[in-house]
Amino acid sequence: MAPANGMRNGAATAAALNPAESPLAWLRRRKDKDGEGLISQLQFDAGERLRADFWFAQMTPRVTMSWSTEAPAQRRRRSGMAYRSDADIADTVAAARERVRRALSAVGPELAGILIDVCCHLKGLEAAEQAAGWPQRSGKVVLQLALTRLARHYGLGVPTRAPSPGAGRVRHWGSDDYCPPFELPTE
Repeated sequence: MAPANGMRNGAATAAALNPAESPLAWLRRRKDKDGEGLISQLQFDAGERLRADFWFAQMTPRVTMSWSTEAPAQRRRRSGMAYRSDADIADTVAAARERVRRALSAVGPELAGILIDVCCHLKGLEAAEQAAGWPQRSGKVVLQLALTRLARHYGLGVPTRAPSPGAGRVRHWGSDDYCPPFELPTE
């Protein structure tokens, strides 16, 4: 277990994290033939950020059955956030769900599945490959692509090249005074 810094009631605390729990941590520690990690630090950070949002959004499947006789609206969750109101907690959960939805939408449906399996549900690469019906050892490449796109969505990292001065302008092949003809729709 490794200590991790956190905040609780405005005071710094140390929480225990198990680095063996996350497949991303294993991929980060594992070295390729050049001595580099199988995923970069930016990819790892993006995956862990998605995992945290997924957890805060309470999207993880429940492991046990709730035998409470109270209606779901009457039940209260016991947590370390006793100083917060139920409305604040509901807002936090809704915001985390929206962040997860936006992140998965940004990477696209083709890559979202492996991110959910590996980052959120903590499946290993072999299990994710088998679930998707992919060939062996292809999951690592797909996961790297998905994590890179996720890191770009989160704004992590530096752009590879500086944008050119006219990069934001609309370009066309006409002369400077060219104006395409517009036809107004007839009713």
